[in-house]
Amino acid sequence: MALGSDHSPLLVGALYSQTGPTAYVERTQLNATLLAIEEANAAGGVGGREIVARTYDAQSDPTRFARVAEHLLDEDHVSLLIGCYMTNTRQAVVPVVERRGAILAYAAPYEGFEYSPNVIYGGAVPNQHILLLARHLMANRGKRFYLVGTRYTFPIESNRVMMTLVAEQKGQVLAERYVKLDAQRRELAAIVDDIKAKRPDVVFCTVVGEAASLFYALCRDADIPAHAAMASLTITEAELALMPPGLAEGHLTAATYFQSVSTEANRRFVRAYKARFGAHESVNAMAETAYGLTHMVLAAAGRQHSLDADALRAELARTTFEAPQGPIRLDPDNGHFYLWPRIGRVEADGQFAIVEESAAAVKPDPYLINHSLADWDPVSPVAMLGKTG
Repeated sequence: MALGSDHSPLLVGALYSQTGPTAYVERTQLNATLLAIEEANAAGGVGGREIVARTYDAQSDPTRFARVAEHLLDEDHVSLLIGCYMTNTRQAVVPVVERRGAILAYAAPYEGFEYSPNVIYGGAVPNQHILLLARHLMANRGKRFYLVGTRYTFPIESNRVMMTLVAEQKGQVLAERYVKLDAQRRELAAIVDDIKAKRPDVVFCTVVGEAASLFYALCRDADIPAHAAMASLTITEAELALMPPGLAEGHLTAATYFQSVSTEANRRFVRAYKARFGAHESVNAMAETAYGLTHMVLAAAGRQHSLDADALRAELARTTFEAPQGPIRLDPDNGHFYLWPRIGRVEADGQFAIVEESAAAVKPDPYLINHSLADWDPVSPVAMLGKTG
């Protein structure tokens, strides 16, 4: 879609939840999206046009996400959708944008194995988070894994990849368990009892939503962290803010961003976010993805004078963006981004100490064509876009 030469506002749909089990993290994505829009407006907008965000509460419900997306495109006439967190919400929105020839800029890491010409995938794929985590855990903590997650696509697919990696190293998966998004104490307690009985070396947790805090509390009460590493792709600063101080101390998360990343771009981002939304607020990988993706897509639209998906991808592949996590750009081979894998350890203050990180931005492999641990070397520049400072 070509952008007109008039100076009417450019309407953008911010597609997130403000209530429901995942609202605590989606609010940080929404905040970061709005911050990026405000910064883009301060720099002149898109081709001199003011950017105006439209948003409604998607309520952590896939059906509601699809209805909100339809309303934003058909009734509000937005030019672009930015958002979604859980995979099942993205999957509900993809047919909506495909039928209308619209664009969804997807602002979260996910399980890979998907491509839509109407989606710009902004977050990490498995080779940019789970490979580094699996190698670290098996090298340092052991090879007996217990897998537990919320029952939807991302945890199921992440566990499938983890099981493959563990098997390659002749490890053992002791159990694979799933819970509802709104899992209650009894359901989680039964799993914790099973973990305690099986005594794994690693508990790999992809429980999302408010149930994550309860699961971690039950694990602490059962003294599981005393003999098993607690590791995740989904525990971020947003989840830690819901937990009592110290509850997850020592636990590990693989992500492309933590608030503690030491880059000048990140220091600016954290200062701006706290100044806008409160000094007590923390940022996280989901917020950083939303922030960088919003800036990149709007800037590319301004340079191309277009919101055509192919034109945006071509522009995003030509231009490196100084994201808080480090310099990133789109890979024209598959429509995902070169990103910076890291492992963080939760500290007593609720922030992450980075214990391992890539030496360069890593080429995305959303289909895990090269899925072996031996194929991924975090200290060898796979495709150097610049070092973190």
